[in-house]
Amino acid sequence: MSKLYIAVSIDKINIRIEASFIANVRINAVPYSTLSVDFPVRLLLDFYMRHKSILFALLAVVLTINNVNAQQYFRIGTGGTSGTYYPIGVLVAQVVSQPNKIIASAQTSNGSLGNVIGIASGSIESGFVQADVASWAQKGTGIFEGRPALGELRLIANLYPESLHMVVRQDSAIQSVADLKGKRIALDEVGSGTLVNARQVLAAYGLEVTDVKAEYIKPKQASDKLKAGTLDAFFFTGGTPAMAISELADSGVGIRLLPIDGAAAVRLRATSSPFLFNDVIPANTYKGVGAVQTLAVGAQWVTNEKISADTVYQITKALFTESSQKVLRSGHPKGLFITKENAVKGVGIPFHPGAMRFYKEIGVLK
Repeated sequence: MSKLYIAVSIDKINIRIEASFIANVRINAVPYSTLSVDFPVRLLLDFYMRHKSILFALLAVVLTINNVNAQQYFRIGTGGTSGTYYPIGVLVAQVVSQPNKIIASAQTSNGSLGNVIGIASGSIESGFVQADVASWAQKGTGIFEGRPALGELRLIANLYPESLHMVVRQDSAIQSVADLKGKRIALDEVGSGTLVNARQVLAAYGLEVTDVKAEYIKPKQASDKLKAGTLDAFFFTGGTPAMAISELADSGVGIRLLPIDGAAAVRLRATSSPFLFNDVIPANTYKGVGAVQTLAVGAQWVTNEKISADTVYQITKALFTESSQKVLRSGHPKGLFITKENAVKGVGIPFHPGAMRFYKEIGVLK
């Protein structure tokens, strides 16, 4: 019997593999972590040549397991890929990983509600959450009334404004949210902040969810159905421009955005969410669409109080370096809003001690 030693090492994104036999067979030896397997050499060589791709994949898994102690992983729950949370999350993960021994990663999710639950349960270290949802969850109020408060939620930073969108086809007879009664409306997925806002907006215009033919689907699916004529309208709360809406507007299907303003907006802010504020989606944010009055809510980066203060301090500090700011500004229009000054605005939950330490150091918090 002979013994095979296989080793894997990683240098940035380059993986090197070692297969070393006692029988003096050697391939690109760079030791990192070692597996030992007893097996006849001839059969093993044959197996290796036939199944190299499978072995390489398995070795990558071994590498990940062995490397976990050397690196700290920090997951960021975002939203669907057709929204704004995900592309911003990718940028944020990129900039906070570079200066630290932290590997941050953006993960898709159902959105704000799913993220606060994931943060509280420990299935993710952090996530993007609407300011209103974060406050309700942390205090056990609003839509979390009657549920256990997720008191461990802590704020890293307020990021950017999320605009409430109500999208219809340009040729639609629908002119106001009040006209949605009996219509086929997508309210986004269960677990999303959009669904929360959609219910609030309908109520402000005197409608209940039961008054519309509601569908609970992602923005991209809603966009496709609106284009096909099998949906009348869809809600979306997110930073502009939202990919699903941009792609729809660019596809040749004319769209309009319904305003959310006037007395209904006043009622909505007074009764549903003090975190909502007046907003305007500028003309030509989406092809062929003029300026639209609406409401917005802050998108916030939330974590768990159990995450170490040093980790959150390093992440917060990395987010606001000049090089990070350049990446954010060039990577997405909403990156312009991710500044040290905006980070401490619209706060509805306590700051994480690590984030607070950084903000006090730079003088944006007393």
